[in-house]
Amino acid sequence: MTTPITLCGFAVSNYYNKVKLSLLEKGIPFAEETVFPSQDESVLTLSPMGKVPFLRTDQGVVSESQVITEYLEEVYPDPPLFPREAFARAKIRELVEHLELDLELVARRLYGEAFFGGSASDETKAEVAKLLRKGLKGLGRILRFSPFAGSATLTHADFAAWAHLPVIANCTKRIYGEDYIAEALPEARHFLKMMAERPAVQKVWADYKAGLATYMPSAKK
Repeated sequence: MTTPITLCGFAVSNYYNKVKLSLLEKGIPFAEETVFPSQDESVLTLSPMGKVPFLRTDQGVVSESQVITEYLEEVYPDPPLFPREAFARAKIRELVEHLELDLELVARRLYGEAFFGGSASDETKAEVAKLLRKGLKGLGRILRFSPFAGSATLTHADFAAWAHLPVIANCTKRIYGEDYIAEALPEARHFLKMMAERPAVQKVWADYKAGLATYMPSAKK
């Protein structure tokens, strides 16, 4: 019997891992299919921008990680990973938006140099540094680890924070010689350590390291 859900992407992608954590923590049976970002028509018919992750379901394909997470929450409401109350739920979504739009997508402009042997101009580095510090200052106004990201209980914001913050920190250390996350969000260290104790996180992390060994050498070519 096949599983009704297949997560498509690759284990080094922080957005893939954010969704994978949602599936594991909810106990949803799923299969995995390795797919890399591509402009090939075979991928574009499933993910209109050629991005990963995307989710195959019995009803069709869903793309974009945050849309996937919300879909999973609606189809598999237990255990809940968004608060039941509307305002509290909106605040968790707000955290995810700031994490991804104001930090991860900004830092991503430097990933080519930080991780893949590429290069970024001095102008780009200066602009990204300014935007990251602004984004971190903004996030710091609304993010409280209590003990989870913005909540006393586990939510989808924790998966986004766990997936994105270490990548951004590693990027800024390599590009600027400074850990912007540790400087702006010192409480994140305890949060990440706490998350690392969860079996689902340990599974994703092990798969990430295994994927890194096979993916990174080819990505640098």
